[in-house]
Amino acid sequence: MHDRLLKWILVALVVLGLLGASFSQRALNADRERLGLTRTAPLDNAPPVLAFTTVALGGFRGLIANALWIRMDELQQDGKYFEMVQLADWISKLQPNIAQVWVHLAWNMSYNVSVQVPDLPARWPWVRRGIELLRDEGLRYNPHDPLIYRELSWHFQHKLGGDLDDAHWIYKRQWAFEMSYLLGDKTPDWEGLKNPPNEEMRERARVLRQVYKMDPEFMRKVDEKYGPLEWRLPETHAIYWAMLGLENAKTKEQLIQLRRPIYQSLHLATIRGRLISVGGGEGDMKRFEIGPRVEIAERADKAYEEMIRDDPEMRENIRNGHKNFLREVSWALYTHNRITDAERWFAKLKVTYTNAVPQEMSLDEYAMRRVTEYAGETSRNKTTLMVEGLLQRSFFYAAIGEDGQSEGYGRLAQKIYDSYMKQTEFRTMRGNEKVRVDRVDLDPMPEMRRRVLDTMLDPSKGFLDETLAAQLRTALNLPPPPPRAAAPTNTVPAVTPRPAPAETNAPPAGSARP
Repeated sequence: MHDRLLKWILVALVVLGLLGASFSQRALNADRERLGLTRTAPLDNAPPVLAFTTVALGGFRGLIANALWIRMDELQQDGKYFEMVQLADWISKLQPNIAQVWVHLAWNMSYNVSVQVPDLPARWPWVRRGIELLRDEGLRYNPHDPLIYRELSWHFQHKLGGDLDDAHWIYKRQWAFEMSYLLGDKTPDWEGLKNPPNEEMRERARVLRQVYKMDPEFMRKVDEKYGPLEWRLPETHAIYWAMLGLENAKTKEQLIQLRRPIYQSLHLATIRGRLISVGGGEGDMKRFEIGPRVEIAERADKAYEEMIRDDPEMRENIRNGHKNFLREVSWALYTHNRITDAERWFAKLKVTYTNAVPQEMSLDEYAMRRVTEYAGETSRNKTTLMVEGLLQRSFFYAAIGEDGQSEGYGRLAQKIYDSYMKQTEFRTMRGNEKVRVDRVDLDPMPEMRRRVLDTMLDPSKGFLDETLAAQLRTALNLPPPPPRAAAPTNTVPAVTPRPAPAETNAPPAGSARP
């Protein structure tokens, strides 16, 4: 009797224990999710067989993932890209806490799959999907993993900001359009995005946080440290995500990997970090021109110097990058007609890296060498192309109101012209007599300027649209173009009762004039 009672007591204790464990399990699961300790996530929209085997096999999830990896590779070889997207989603759900999974899948979408699409505009959704995998999903499961931040920064710096992809201008234009719609064309209203004063700003702040996963307060922190930056360009976003990654970096290697995209992107932002709107484009899309943002050169230079100090293993490589930065910022300032600043940076180049350029070389000589080194100064045809190309840039910047850069390119064209004419003035000798060889002379500079200007103002050439052509005429104090002759029509004149001519240039009835 006593033994039987003891058994019932033990059974009751077991039942009570199981009931207590079941009640506490929900709280434990909530705490695990809140603290980021949940290592797996349920599969959404997966086939029943996959969902069943995932739950039933549990520890064999890695084998299931391997099978999906193999299948995805087969689909890629067969060009079945859309099915690959679903497989990538399942793989990431099977292995959500392995950062390398997100990095590989994003890289595959942005780099491998996108370039196999022959239609260039159709590549952008694949590049966007790669960014979304890292930003929207990879960081959701791995919010403190520096590897994902570094890869996300690299996507903006290299895939969107670089020029190796034939569609890189499409990526830049798409991103600039999105950010222009969200942040405006000027310095973002940081306070308005942080504490929106009206419904429009509330919607913009919501999209910024929920869709683009960006924090306005941290954006302002980045802008104050390295800016003012152009938030419509990808280099700025590369800096943003790298700085976020730095706050989660723990090892020296992670710090180095995340500092590198910062100074490299600052380098690019200095050379081409200004977005200039040059009128409308197709539909609501604007056209943009990229120019230097030399006002952040000091901060980019400081970032290089900090990295040289903090990374002794890669010091020489970073010094090479710093040397190239000093060369390019001197050139950018020169073409921007900021000669005093260009002289200062060029002097720093010669002092910091004594073997970068000859010590006796002047800034003018360096600028001309940069342009002519690939062609040779004694090639008439190539020099003509260079001079006319620089004159085109000069006139273009005059049309959009960038007077400093217009003058810089015009001055450089004149210096290259003068240098060529000086070196080719006496190229042959006839006894002791120097003889000019006219066949290697360039056309007179006024004639070249007039030829380039006429070409750019000719609407049939397509260099400038009507608005920019009018702005160029205003900038150069040119008279307006003569009015166009009215197109002939099929209408019979009221005064002269004679039949309309048999042939006319008017469009057929019902047709639209292009």
